[in-house]
Amino acid sequence: MSNQLETLIVERSDGVVTVTMNRPARKNAANGTMWRELMTTFEEVAADRNDRVMVLTGAGDAFCSGADLGDPSDVAGRPGDPYLVQMRSLADLALRLHRIPKPTIAKVGGVAAGAGMSMALGCDLVVASDTARFSQIFSKRGLSVDFGASWLLPRFIGMHRAKELAFFADIIDAREAAEFGLVNRVVPADELDGFVDGWARRLAEGPTLALSMTKTMLNNSYNISMDQALEEESRSQAMNFNTADTAEAISAFVQKREPHFEGR
Repeated sequence: MSNQLETLIVERSDGVVTVTMNRPARKNAANGTMWRELMTTFEEVAADRNDRVMVLTGAGDAFCSGADLGDPSDVAGRPGDPYLVQMRSLADLALRLHRIPKPTIAKVGGVAAGAGMSMALGCDLVVASDTARFSQIFSKRGLSVDFGASWLLPRFIGMHRAKELAFFADIIDAREAAEFGLVNRVVPADELDGFVDGWARRLAEGPTLALSMTKTMLNNSYNISMDQALEEESRSQAMNFNTADTAEAISAFVQKREPHFEGR
């Protein structure tokens, strides 16, 4: 399927799959085709054992400027579906990104606005160039927030700052985004590719199953008690001790060498 995509470029190398939104003339604004292709691609990445980390980025000088409202009949889902049906399809995509059982990195150069900003925040890590710009642009389009922003923003930056970004829809630069706690790192634009590649390769070489369980536990942490969290940690650790990766890590520790993880 990936070879037939119209709006995405999907590249794989040594366990790293890079998904590039490829509508640069529209600043990678997502039309219905892109949303549908992202869903298919995210499902492929989630299921493919050889994909150990995903990098999500945009072509040209933008990450994603949000939904392409030029054709309101084809915002998401299937063209012509009622808006509630289309938006529920977009919600399914946000959940699919959230549930990919391996690390995901948003590589943000240029603008990330509206659902594009929400999609970046939906990744596990966000690395931005010093030229990146972020906006919850929805209110300026007469819309409320979507793609999970109402859940993500308060958890990342607190309720009052979340309301500030959502109500005013101001554009903030990468430095402000870092101060707010929206991004992990801000790097010079000419160093963005190299930095993200370094992080992605470190994760791809890591203990795949352990990282997957860690991601799931952290994602669920706001919804459970500490007792429940400790029980989940105990179960996950018990599973780890039965994996080849943990056995390899212990052997490498004893032998004073770097471990070689195979994701099993």
